[in-house]
Amino acid sequence: MIDHAQAVALAQRALAHLEAGTTDQAEDVLRVPVTEYLDPDRWQREIDLVFKRVPLALALSVELPGAGSYKALDALGTPVLLTRGQDGVVRAFLNVCRHRGAQLCPAGTGTRHRFRCPYHAWVYDDRGGLVAVHKPATFGDVDTDELGLRPLPVTESLGFVWVCLTPGATIDLESWLGDYARELERLELDKWHLYEQRELAGPGWKVAFDGYLESYHIQALHRTTFAPTSTSNLMVVDSFGPHQRILYPVKSLKTLRDIPVEDWDPAAHCGTVYTVFPNVSIAGAWEGHGVVSQIMPGPGVDRSRTVQTVLTRVPPATEEDRRYTAEFSELVERGVADEDYRTGFDVQAALSSGANTHFVFGRNELALQHHHHWLDNLLADANNPAG
Repeated sequence: MIDHAQAVALAQRALAHLEAGTTDQAEDVLRVPVTEYLDPDRWQREIDLVFKRVPLALALSVELPGAGSYKALDALGTPVLLTRGQDGVVRAFLNVCRHRGAQLCPAGTGTRHRFRCPYHAWVYDDRGGLVAVHKPATFGDVDTDELGLRPLPVTESLGFVWVCLTPGATIDLESWLGDYARELERLELDKWHLYEQRELAGPGWKVAFDGYLESYHIQALHRTTFAPTSTSNLMVVDSFGPHQRILYPVKSLKTLRDIPVEDWDPAAHCGTVYTVFPNVSIAGAWEGHGVVSQIMPGPGVDRSRTVQTVLTRVPPATEEDRRYTAEFSELVERGVADEDYRTGFDVQAALSSGANTHFVFGRNELALQHHHHWLDNLLADANNPAG
């Protein structure tokens, strides 16, 4: 669970900002060339040198709840199959038959112990082994040991299934997350209940993800969704390498002024967002309802898709719980799809107009600046032969 002393300290920082009319800030404004949002070569480098090299949180552990459960998905044009074997271990494979390349199953989740290719009926087990060749007497001799599904590097930790989309690579999750692992561990995401999951179409991935990293827009854009309860343009930001913990105070934070600190319940007054670089946002995890957003680039520079998963600490048990959870889920979808992404599509469509050569990220958009600095640094390091 969230450390209470840490939560109180963060709430105190936020309350001090609220009293002073300030926010956490960067040292200066940052100018980002608009070409970074438009250039297909730059986009491809982001895919090849960042997304396909770092551990990606491709699934939540709760999506694979028991032995035989699986999830098939497209990740940046790569067909991926995640399976939980009878031994409880999650494995990742390219979702591609080794005979003639058909995908074994469509995107989605379910329970299977065998995966039968729809093209020529070759069968694989949940460990990726080829266990049956259709009509073997007429097909000819094959080495089934060499024709198992191609594995991808994978590890399950902290409520996520982490995958590297480069076969043969290694995952060093400890180095990638560092001290941030402890922050994610406190969320206990593996113990949550999956209430609802959907896919949202979005603009280019950076335009889409930028909106998760600042609260400067809340009052103007989210007047009927998030603005009635959330404080606009006030953030408490802590970074852990490329990853960030962002606290967006709820307007009720001001009520803590009149309560002794030892009696504070910060979770009720703080909207928290944990970002996992480069593309995951975890919001609301201090309370009983949360949402995990996985922003996936593509199929081109101007489009992305977001897997939005609504979680609850416990399954809604009463009619009141079910109604509140349904309203929370609808609010999140409306705020992101109808407001953030609708505006993002407008931004994306206007990028090539020439109105702007650069975007200007304000000092008050600290988390946004941090994200873009890290993206640039990883691209530079990957392009350096000595790096």
